[in-house]
Amino acid sequence: MRIRGAVFFDVDGTLVPGISSGQHLADRLGHAELCRDAEARYDDGTLTNQEASVLDARGWATWTPADVHDFLDSLPLVDGIPETLAWCRRHDLVPVLATLAWDAVGAYLCDRFGFARSCGPRLEVIDGRYSGEVAEHLDEHGKRGFARGVAAELGVGLKHCAAVGDSRSDLPLFAEAGLAIAFNATPAAQAAAHTAVTSPDLRAVLPALAAWQSRTAR
Repeated sequence: MRIRGAVFFDVDGTLVPGISSGQHLADRLGHAELCRDAEARYDDGTLTNQEASVLDARGWATWTPADVHDFLDSLPLVDGIPETLAWCRRHDLVPVLATLAWDAVGAYLCDRFGFARSCGPRLEVIDGRYSGEVAEHLDEHGKRGFARGVAAELGVGLKHCAAVGDSRSDLPLFAEAGLAIAFNATPAAQAAAHTAVTSPDLRAVLPALAAWQSRTAR
């Protein structure tokens, strides 16, 4: 495969509509209200991502990765993910997950759909069970750093990559990507993006990707 660039997809609010993957899992792990409050406080800026992650992680204590994998089978997702990834590959663009969702979520979506890689904060596992502690944090700046690293490994710059996202955590990456697409996004993300798309189907971003790729190929 000749690689022309990458497309970085966010998860929560982008691939997962209406509810975050963290909230979906918290509903099943038994700490829904705690997670909902932590996410709301992150969104309004009164909690950092690290602080919100610490609160959410406590609700994972004693559960196993296998339990979580089973819960992810019912994760709500937008339509058109397989078709969008197939289009990217046909056009020499590597599909990658750049997300602040837990690493278990990214790994699940990579296995299910074939994203090349993913990032995300990592939960501690001891003796096969989650301890309730965060092993490795990741914030919006780390998400951009991950994208920079992937682009460098592919032999391209971020100006040859696109980013598809919806909210606060996407803004640093939007600022450096060659194409930033706000998908079902907040006003702040729309203002920071090159273009905005509203649709229940991820394939709605393909015209913008095609037009951008056509411009960069000249």
